[in-house]
Amino acid sequence: MSVWQAIVLGIVQGMTEFLPVSSSAHLLVVPWLLGWESPGLAFDAALHLGTLAAVIVYFWRDLVAMARAFPRAMQRPGAILRSDNPADVMPRLSLLIALGTVPGLVAGFLGAETIDAVYHPGGVAPDAVIVVIAAALIALALLLLWAERAARHVRGMDSLTVRDAVIIGLAQAAALIPGVSRSGATITAGLFRGLTRADAARFSFLLGAPIVAAAGAKGLLDTLTSGLDMGQLGVFAVGLMASALAGFAAIWGLLRYLQRASTAVFIIYRIGLGILLLVLVAVR
Repeated sequence: MSVWQAIVLGIVQGMTEFLPVSSSAHLLVVPWLLGWESPGLAFDAALHLGTLAAVIVYFWRDLVAMARAFPRAMQRPGAILRSDNPADVMPRLSLLIALGTVPGLVAGFLGAETIDAVYHPGGVAPDAVIVVIAAALIALALLLLWAERAARHVRGMDSLTVRDAVIIGLAQAAALIPGVSRSGATITAGLFRGLTRADAARFSFLLGAPIVAAAGAKGLLDTLTSGLDMGQLGVFAVGLMASALAGFAAIWGLLRYLQRASTAVFIIYRIGLGILLLVLVAVR
């Protein structure tokens, strides 16, 4: 892999990890469109560490506050989850994120290897994989359209409940399939639960941090175990930096955009890309 390819794929990962368009799908589709070799799971893990860095830098105040509040929350979780005291907002949010992370971790533990074997066969993604990705892109777009039409857009993160965390966490687990989109699934679930668009996205990003950290750590461990030469290390570092910078820009831009606009542009993009991929597969 060249440095140029690492930069392109890093930017693709950083942007699409947080926009509701599926980063895993784009990391398969872009090499397929350009005729590049698959970057492999080790490089994918490096890019995830880049997007994790973006989340940590952008949300460091919230993350530090929740980390400090979590031990107190664990001393009386039931009372914290039922509390409407403003002082208990961060402890409750830390518990809800921990709870919402469980479905994704279980799904990853049980199904990640199977998904990797199907969607990352070693070379450029086969046409059948692209068709499945296209179908997932369109299907989630239609769900997001439904959520936009049905949503009340009135609730903030301080009103989240255990039921909200479980439902959004289950949606995150479904994003293991490329084309679904982790942020897309969780934002959609948040809208169905009545959250404002910006708060649905904010909770989505915070909820995704432990999953992205786990995926990146596992990939890094696998990479270090298998060995990595100095040439590859430099390329991986470039991709990681590009992913981090693009990810920070995507978080900053999306949160501001959703304060004044709907997700319609992403719905149109997902449907358009899905149709385009189906057409390209058909004419190959």
